[in-house]
Amino acid sequence: MGLLVVLGEAARVSAFALGGATVATAEDPEAVRQAWDGLPDDVALVVLTERAAAALDEDSRTRVLRVVMPS
Repeated sequence: MGLLVVLGEAARVSAFALGGATVATAEDPEAVRQAWDGLPDDVALVVLTERAAAALDEDSRTRVLRVVMPS
């Protein structure tokens, strides 16, 4: 079983840590790309804020399932 990561702006993702998710905060596109590139190999699902999703290109780490949270 793989790891769940929630990636995006702190105000939108911090509470997911209470449910046991690994949270990666990133406030700007460059920080999102750095966080994405630094994800561990055992990540199976990444939940992204809309702003974080917009910062990634389609080829980014295609082996990981990505879900964009509604606004």
